[in-house]
Amino acid sequence: MIKRIVDVSEPSYLHLAHKQLIIEQKGEAVGQIPIEDLGVLILQNPAIVATQAALLACQQNNEAVVLCDQRHLPYSVLLPLTEANSLHSKIIRQQIAVNLPTRKRLWQQIVRQKIAAQAIVLKRLNKNTVALERLAAQVKSGDGDNLEAQAAQKYWRLLFGDQFRRDSEAAGINSLLNYGYAIMRALVARAIVASGLHPALGVNHSNQYDGLCLADDLMEPFRPWIDYQVYRLAEESADLAIDKRSKVALLNLLSEPVIFGKQTLPLMVACHYLLADFKRAYADRSAKLEYPRWTVLEP
Repeated sequence: MIKRIVDVSEPSYLHLAHKQLIIEQKGEAVGQIPIEDLGVLILQNPAIVATQAALLACQQNNEAVVLCDQRHLPYSVLLPLTEANSLHSKIIRQQIAVNLPTRKRLWQQIVRQKIAAQAIVLKRLNKNTVALERLAAQVKSGDGDNLEAQAAQKYWRLLFGDQFRRDSEAAGINSLLNYGYAIMRALVARAIVASGLHPALGVNHSNQYDGLCLADDLMEPFRPWIDYQVYRLAEESADLAIDKRSKVALLNLLSEPVIFGKQTLPLMVACHYLLADFKRAYADRSAKLEYPRWTVLEP
């Protein structure tokens, strides 16, 4: 079942009634969604009030609740830790026990697929891909040569031009990239929790202040998809901002059809299959981590 993505951007009161999330504005109900149909709930306005019962119901149904800051950028994610998977503690013990060679092997595969995805985006936009295709083939275990960073330096210039600088504090293109990445991060974190893994126990990312290290690892090959959407938005208008048009374009990506194995299914669903393969790759050295392919970028 495809879960719904709900973005609340006006002052609102959210509460639960008969297993329905009720959204009230100025004393009147303006929305009503079955709680089990939600996948991601985005709360943008600082004047939003949500009852504890509503938030708890979201968590009990494995829904990611995204809280935004004053710039309308996602700032934090609420995720369940115990209800999503009945083998939670067993799986976490296995996750903690994963050795360094295995983590380095998995990070190699993730980086390789990220750089390959960047090359696919460039190719789809009729830009030079030679340098990135070469780097993708050269990634070694653990990416000790930091080819991920080398690829990024080439990629951003090829994608947005020599004058572009990736700056998480800047407006325009950068602000839309930030928004898209944060939403994708929430989607991946939701799938991680549903699999029984703990999102703070990363493969490569290990910041002690980051509660979503594993999500930061696993979302890397999805970043170029956000880049592609933002590029298309920039083609349509030079005046970029986080508004209804841009949010719809980026949020729709979460339910876009992707190819995973021999199946075509929504990205939100494919992420759960990806996590199942990722768990198997922890134990099976021969397992190869394959990411979904977005149909829009297919030849």
